[in-house]
Amino acid sequence: MADLSARDVERANFVFSIYDFEGNGTVDAVNLGDMLRALNLNPTLTTIEKVGGTKKKNEKKFKVDEFLPIFSQVKKDKEQGGFEDFLECLKLYDKEENGKMMAAELSHTLLSLGERLSDAETDELLKDCLETEDDDGFVPYEPFLKKMMA
Repeated sequence: MADLSARDVERANFVFSIYDFEGNGTVDAVNLGDMLRALNLNPTLTTIEKVGGTKKKNEKKFKVDEFLPIFSQVKKDKEQGGFEDFLECLKLYDKEENGKMMAAELSHTLLSLGERLSDAETDELLKDCLETEDDDGFVPYEPFLKKMMA
């Protein structure tokens, strides 16, 4: 791929080899999102579906020469956000500019903005990544974001 550096191709081949569970030179399209995230990308579920990812196992397989153009395309995609982008968004809810926001507001944001999460997904994410609320219902959002994106 002309638009991927040699280092990117090497990294993509390495990730591909990890997800080639059967050792036959193919990976299941259900793992496409995980593979792209392993390459430090943050594609949305819509993007993953658009570039060929599937929701069920064994619906589709990729070879490495099919994966490289997908990696290149998603790498160029400007719609994906990174840590700094998400941090700036959460700062909008930080009324006192002290690094905290209301836990209820964070939950509402996850349920209603962008690529919406279900109630169960939100509950699981908050349980796994959110620190305990203070007496006023506020939580620090930066540690939450770091855990969520790890």
